[in-house]
Amino acid sequence: MIGEAAKEYLHSDLRQAREVMLWKLDGLGEYDVRRPLTATGTNLLGLVKHLSVWESRYFGEVFGRPFPEPLPRWDDLEERGTDLWVTEHETREGIIDRYRRVWQHSDATISSLSLDSPGRVPWWPRPRVQLFNILVHMLTETSRHAGHADILREQLDDSTGTTPRSAAPRRDAAYWEAHRARIERAARHRSA
Repeated sequence: MIGEAAKEYLHSDLRQAREVMLWKLDGLGEYDVRRPLTATGTNLLGLVKHLSVWESRYFGEVFGRPFPEPLPRWDDLEERGTDLWVTEHETREGIIDRYRRVWQHSDATISSLSLDSPGRVPWWPRPRVQLFNILVHMLTETSRHAGHADILREQLDDSTGTTPRSAAPRRDAAYWEAHRARIERAARHRSA
């Protein structure tokens, strides 16, 4: 039964990617999880908030199983982008707790439907989908944002990896300066 094996494989990878997102917050203060670290304002806790909103939509309303808590509407232009950052009134605990509740809701949808179960994504050009499409989409999105989070976390404290066990060893500033200089020399040599 390849369908069930594929579903479990994709679902397992999604669960791991979700955990990576939360691990990227560990050990950081409030300011560091919230502050904009790119020109467009990307920040760690905002990525978690964003994933919670969209995962709840994709595994909720797409399959007629709406998430039981209020969400900003996807078609509300005034709300667009507010899922990517955290206001001063929102707490880290609140964002994380909601993300975990979304996981439970999504996991129930994934468990109860077959991979070929139909759904509808009104904001996609081809709105008719199956659970398979959404599972792959959310795994891709969550993994993509986990990569963003890895880079953001590296900017904050040089921490990289997907789990404490896979984290790169801590190095001092002199090591990284020499490493970057070696890469810079190679880049300049090739482009000359």
